[in-house]
Amino acid sequence: MFNPKNIAVIGASNNDASVGYAIFENIIQSTYKGNVYPVNIKEEKIQGVKAYKTILDIDEKIDLVIIATPANTVHAIVQECGKAKVGGVVIISSGFSETGKHGESVSLAIKKTAKEYGMRILGPNCLGFIRPSIGLNASFSGGALHSGCIAFISQSGALCTSILDWANKNNVGFSYFVSIGEMTDISFHDLIDYFGKDENTTSILIYMETLKDAKKFISAARAFSFNKPIVVLKSGRTEEGAKATKSHTGSIAGNDKVFSAAFNRAGVIRVDTAVGLFHVAKLLAMQPKPLNNRLAVVTNAGGPGVIATDALVHSGGRIASLEKTTINKLNKILPPSWSKNNPVDILGDADALKFSAATELCLKDKNVDAVLVILTPQKMTNPTEVAEKITALSKKYKKTIIASWMGGNSVTEGRRTLERGNIPTYRSPEDAISSFIHVWHYTQKIELLYEKPASIPHIFNPRTAENKAIIKSAITEGRSTLNEVEAKKFLSNYDIRVIDSVVVKSGDEAQKAAQKIGFPVVMKILSPDILHKTDIDGVKLNIKSKIEAAEMFGEIMKNARSHYPDARIEGVLVSPMINKKYELIIGSKHDPIFGPVIVFGMGGVAVEVFKDFEIGLPPLNMSLAMRIIEKTKIYKLLKGHRNLPAVDIQSIQFLLYKFAYLTADFPCVKEIDINPFAIDEHGGIVLDAKVVIDKKAFQEKNNNYSHMVISPYPKEYIFTEKLKRGKSGILRPIAPEDEEMFIEMFGGISSENQKHIYFEKIKNITHNLIRRYTHIDYDREMTLILEMTLGKKKKIVGASRIIMDALGDSAEFSVVVSDKWQGLGIGGKLTDKLLTIAREKGIKKIYAHFVGKDNPVVTIFNKRGFKTGFKGANGFATINLV
Repeated sequence: MFNPKNIAVIGASNNDASVGYAIFENIIQSTYKGNVYPVNIKEEKIQGVKAYKTILDIDEKIDLVIIATPANTVHAIVQECGKAKVGGVVIISSGFSETGKHGESVSLAIKKTAKEYGMRILGPNCLGFIRPSIGLNASFSGGALHSGCIAFISQSGALCTSILDWANKNNVGFSYFVSIGEMTDISFHDLIDYFGKDENTTSILIYMETLKDAKKFISAARAFSFNKPIVVLKSGRTEEGAKATKSHTGSIAGNDKVFSAAFNRAGVIRVDTAVGLFHVAKLLAMQPKPLNNRLAVVTNAGGPGVIATDALVHSGGRIASLEKTTINKLNKILPPSWSKNNPVDILGDADALKFSAATELCLKDKNVDAVLVILTPQKMTNPTEVAEKITALSKKYKKTIIASWMGGNSVTEGRRTLERGNIPTYRSPEDAISSFIHVWHYTQKIELLYEKPASIPHIFNPRTAENKAIIKSAITEGRSTLNEVEAKKFLSNYDIRVIDSVVVKSGDEAQKAAQKIGFPVVMKILSPDILHKTDIDGVKLNIKSKIEAAEMFGEIMKNARSHYPDARIEGVLVSPMINKKYELIIGSKHDPIFGPVIVFGMGGVAVEVFKDFEIGLPPLNMSLAMRIIEKTKIYKLLKGHRNLPAVDIQSIQFLLYKFAYLTADFPCVKEIDINPFAIDEHGGIVLDAKVVIDKKAFQEKNNNYSHMVISPYPKEYIFTEKLKRGKSGILRPIAPEDEEMFIEMFGGISSENQKHIYFEKIKNITHNLIRRYTHIDYDREMTLILEMTLGKKKKIVGASRIIMDALGDSAEFSVVVSDKWQGLGIGGKLTDKLLTIAREKGIKKIYAHFVGKDNPVVTIFNKRGFKTGFKGANGFATINLV
């Protein structure tokens, strides 16, 4: 589709007011070197070129077809394309899903036909695409586009045209420019996979209105955001997803907040405006990414320097602390009244030489990660000359340089000079700072996502079967909610500490229970139909006597019946009064797009007032849990503030880790609220909990965590294996926590065997190298390890890996065993188990590459029916699994 030798435009026209005319004209007047065939049932020639009645009349094999005909003709044309063995089809035509059920059915029929013939479909209802590097404008948008390194994907054709205009004016180039329309077939994840592997694309920009397959989008984004920044402008910031919720979690975790959490988890940069998308694009395209957030500001006006400083600090950046040697050197070249600090105010009469010298000294400073140069128009300053000097510095240094040439016509040529020299320039310091912070956040986000997580504090053995029984019992009784006793047991079964309670059904029982527990106590209504107990005065605190306990029982029951006369009331709960400094909320809701999401933050009755919370997607490890905790305001108190002692943060991390598994294991749980979770320096405990069930989801069979967009650690693939010579080990999937053991295994592979596997000797075994193996997406790859316990120490002695191709029907395979442990049958065990998993995932073909005819993997492959071959010393192996 994107590299066609022969193109057919069906609906090409001689009517210069038609879309078919514009598309055909764009292609034949461009520098595209391939052949273009117009198809029109009525015309002999289109714009002077011989026309064909149908695509079947063209003798050449067509790689790409562009359809611009009425909607009612499109499906038949797609069928003809299939018969002609066309590779890709772009449907410009509108009138499909956006028109209602009939249009939707036609779209589905088109998709089915495309799949039948092995074609890919872009659109319908799209602008088309442009690939500047081969001079191909396969769209109806006019104007040339600079070739560059940004791939742009948009659901809006109108936005595409405005970006094209902006890009040309701002000297921004693109590797691909794609309008995807309704996404009948090709969607965001397909293009991320394609552009992620494209050598000429360094970053991906997306304008998104809807997301049809969140799981595949997150998987593709996670696969490539590590190396290629993905920037998304997501429109439609609605809270409609919160309207039908029954819990605090549901009401605060709106749809847009979940999108932000999902983008964070995938390492995606999110911007809020179209202008922001453009600005970040410029910085990504023109300059190296900053390694940290320390910025130096060089300016010829104090005010803009202060504005930049405020914007920087407010956004989470830092004003770089210049070294004394830098200050001393600046003293020598600048007037005595310069600012003597950062921002470096070089004063209004500064010429190009002073701008250049001050900027260069800042670039040389080891405390500076990037420099913002601000110029305001002054009579004695030549904006273009300054721009030329700064551009020269950009070629000399690898640090990030951004510019803000403030003003109008007098600085226009200076702006052009900067951007021709690959320095992004902005009209205001705030815009420059915003772009810098967005790109720095990307760098920081990737580092945090792939850091080695801490080990979990102790073995965690959930009682899953007991929880299934609790849910089944409630559903059998016709309930969609658990009562508080059931909800707390549901949590306790996942090693989450809950407060002990006694259910009483009379004032007499309340007195006895309260006395046995010990005063003061708390009493509250127990009913699966009354979720917000405080709203009906169904909770009584700090009860200090037997008489008061009996009185409060009566009041609670009276309040419950007056507010909910038809509610099922199962009694009153009596619990010890717990006084701890902090109240937290830990919750989960099922988002219609992203599945279960986790909420953590400040709890209590005012949770919806303060809205101090953070959202994350399960599964979590200890590091990801920490990222959620530390983004809340209450974290400052939890870690210790002034003279107040800190709470056990690690226990909260572990709590979120366990809670995430609870949400993963039970797709039928619609909402969970733990509110409050009371905690202080002596520990934490659940005081109240709510669980809402989706009856339909409980009845459905859920396989392989399909309700989640990120698959959790696949515990089902843990096996005990007997090896030769009486040895044994645990065969299991790798986890991020295995990094140190994996590094140790690498160290146990000789240089010769490293060449056999990796085609070269790996000199430096770094965290950046190893995390590609340990932080994996179990949906698109799998690494199995063989772990042995030697004395008290665990070691990884072998590993096998498959990485699926984008379509998921084939995968690349590799296997390695540490030199010392070869000969025990480890490689064969790992291979057999991974081939079984590959079949379960629907993979049809496995292929492998290796070096040397004496490589031990040759024996493994031959025994299992692989076809092997060699081209010199390089070997290859394949096996069909179906």
